[in-house]
Amino acid sequence: MRPPFPLKEIALQSGLSLATIDRALHGRSHVAKATQIRIETAIAELEQQYAQARIAGRRLVIDVVMETPQRFSNAVRLAFEAELPGLRPATLSARFHVAETFAERELLSILRTIKRRGSHGLVLKVPSTPAMAAIAAELMESGIPVVTLVTDLPASVRSGYVGMDNRAAGKTAAYLLARMAGPGPGKVLLTLSSARFSGEEERERGFREALQQDASHLEPITVSEGFGVDRTTETLVHRALATHPDIRAVYSIGGGNRAILRAFAAEKRRLDVFAAHDLDADNRALLAKGLLTFVIHHDLRQDARNACQMMMAHHRMLPKDFRIAPSRVAIATPHEGV
Repeated sequence: MRPPFPLKEIALQSGLSLATIDRALHGRSHVAKATQIRIETAIAELEQQYAQARIAGRRLVIDVVMETPQRFSNAVRLAFEAELPGLRPATLSARFHVAETFAERELLSILRTIKRRGSHGLVLKVPSTPAMAAIAAELMESGIPVVTLVTDLPASVRSGYVGMDNRAAGKTAAYLLARMAGPGPGKVLLTLSSARFSGEEERERGFREALQQDASHLEPITVSEGFGVDRTTETLVHRALATHPDIRAVYSIGGGNRAILRAFAAEKRRLDVFAAHDLDADNRALLAKGLLTFVIHHDLRQDARNACQMMMAHHRMLPKDFRIAPSRVAIATPHEGV
């Protein structure tokens, strides 16, 4: 039998003499069972090391497609750029396709181009629509793993999801906001960027469930389709404040927080509690000034790392039993030096 590696390497890996390795692999004399096991273990270790060395030279290119406000896409881009250089065993790079709003046909065109050109993986933050689910299924069938970020698609059309548990985040927001708002009656304004994003719907659902259970004296009022863009969000909030004079708290699910604050100031309205999502640059600044009461967030770098590891697992570069750790919900306040 031809040795799978040079005898010197097997001897060095096993700690046995070259003569012992030679006798064992060529069957020239009896070899003790323990010695044979050491040799087999050494060969298995060398196989793994050689495989890792081959993988380390491989480059994976992934695509990140997001319909989201620029402040959030900037935060996600920074997270990927921070994580990519340190990921192993492969070398990864990312191509970004982002906009604050896309027509569905534009998104479909981008995704079809990625399918035609090829990609080692796709990270998606897009509306949960039948057309998006269908194209995600096509990408998966073509061998491109799809990972959803923050907002989800049906589990049958993607490899995995990275981000926080959105319903748990909504319940957490309701728990904290209700205790900070106190026992007096009033309304809470919930602002979504769009009802088409399933992650935002889950946050709203969790918030409403927890508020109904623990603080029924606070009534939630939802506005949507501002897309997290300041101009449209501000218009929606002005309308809500004019219609509901007893709004005294905000749970901002979809962003546009500077616009929300401007609308409250223009209407000279009291704002007892302002809960928001994501520690992007805007929210950090608002939180530091005490204009936000608390921010629910999670580690975007962990999301980026998890997404890339899912891609590597798909390409058999990680152990079969590899699993990612879920993102944990965290709370930031003005006193945390953000």
